[in-house]
Amino acid sequence: MLNTSSYLSRASNFSFQSVRSLLDRCQSMFELKRIHAVLVTVGSPEYDPCASALLSFAALSENGDVDYASRVFWTISNPNIFDWNTIIRGYSKSRTPNKSLLFYVKMLRSGVAGDYLTFPFLAKASARLMSLKHGLAVHGCVVKNGFSLDMFVQNSLIHMYCSCGDVAYARQVFDEIANRNVVSWNSMLDGYCKCKMMDLAREVFDEMPERDVVSWSSLIDGYVKVGEHTEALALFSKMQLSGPKANAVTMVSVLCACAHLGKLDQGRCMHRYMNENKLPFTLVLQTSLVDMYAKCGAIEEAFDVFRGASKFGSDVLIWNAMIGGLATHGLVLESLELFTEMQAAKIKPDEITYLCLLNACAHGGLVEEAWGFYESLKEFGAAPKCEHYACMVDVLARAGKLNEAYHFICEMPIEPTASMLGALLSGSINHGRLELAETVGKKLIELDPSNDGRYVGLSNVYSIVKRWDDAKSMRQVMERKGVKKSPGCSAVEVNNIHHSFIAHDKTHPMSETIYKVLNHVIEEMKPELDTETGEYKYLSDCF
Repeated sequence: MLNTSSYLSRASNFSFQSVRSLLDRCQSMFELKRIHAVLVTVGSPEYDPCASALLSFAALSENGDVDYASRVFWTISNPNIFDWNTIIRGYSKSRTPNKSLLFYVKMLRSGVAGDYLTFPFLAKASARLMSLKHGLAVHGCVVKNGFSLDMFVQNSLIHMYCSCGDVAYARQVFDEIANRNVVSWNSMLDGYCKCKMMDLAREVFDEMPERDVVSWSSLIDGYVKVGEHTEALALFSKMQLSGPKANAVTMVSVLCACAHLGKLDQGRCMHRYMNENKLPFTLVLQTSLVDMYAKCGAIEEAFDVFRGASKFGSDVLIWNAMIGGLATHGLVLESLELFTEMQAAKIKPDEITYLCLLNACAHGGLVEEAWGFYESLKEFGAAPKCEHYACMVDVLARAGKLNEAYHFICEMPIEPTASMLGALLSGSINHGRLELAETVGKKLIELDPSNDGRYVGLSNVYSIVKRWDDAKSMRQVMERKGVKKSPGCSAVEVNNIHHSFIAHDKTHPMSETIYKVLNHVIEEMKPELDTETGEYKYLSDCF
């Protein structure tokens, strides 16, 4: 704790240097406010330079308070461009980036013109607001003030346009830069990735004269975001051979790819890679490890990582990953027990927590518990989102409470989504409510006419009740609308080799042997007629 009170007894020796000495050691807003109190009490003639130092800490430090900085700002008798830029920068990275733009307007009205540092902060604020209108206004001010050729400003404009979804403008700014640096290339690359234009992103990546870890990480993450997980892992392999050492950001994307592909062995290799290269195990990285192990079926290893992340034990993010992982594996009671432990640790749940809990209840058929969590979400002060509604429909439909599920959908304050109706359709089929299934199936096709699964679902309903003509007509409607059925796909990892199988595909080198085994399994699973009772001994007649 800083001893600011001693300065009160030595007011005659008070100086800007002594305050700066305190500020250099300041670590919290509590300490900063004590220093501020000393300044106000002493009434130093050197208040303005001291206030500028106070302003910097409050606006820019990790433990700062930009609104407090704003109040300090207005006590400065004649703020200079550095002071204006400090407060504009502070708000650009805050929860209220719009205030950066408001302060810029006030700065112009006070007769102070922006400099080459002002406009990147304004561009950042526009990017965080995802407001192209404000971004264009900032660009206009850049040109008007003669900073359109400043590389720092140009790079910030590329980022701003990409964040606002206008890659054409971003590319125009990029092409106008005479001597691009790696930041320019990375900004354009990241922009294409954000807009899911991966062909153009790869083109930029291949043309880059110099690549750093940000370049590789951006492209890997881009592939992950568009679902090209195999390509993401292939690129990471190239990065290991010819690129820089990966960082924590890279590994989060790589672990996500492993999780989606079910590549447990490769995920374990990535875990070893992180340990061997002594990467900092951030909260996001630890959470990604838990998620990867859980999705790959290694729930015990997920739990080991979770328990080992003790320094992040107070963060809801990693608890959500573990609760969700247990629920996905059908370990419903364990999932609910972990939530009880989370409450005992006084960790406040968020909307994702309740989503995981509702998912657990759906897998375990726990209707009453689900209603309890649903009501708790509202008590928590959060309005349920469509995902929460969809989970409640799934809980009720799986439990056979189809009338309740139907009324729940009708009483929702939002329009039903395809996922909600899909859950109701599955429940209706599973519990023999085929009339309701037909109604829901038709509505699903209206909502999602390009999804092949909607037509197949309704066709299956007709097949169950032996309405063969109607089932056939669904297939004809699909053909007429140009909707193609996506083939079923499964995957397995054996000895660190990933094998994918698509329905009727015979490209695998061992396909002949595989189909022989498959046919044998099918024969074993076929129902057998009991000659004494005239009934089948086994329920499964799907083959």
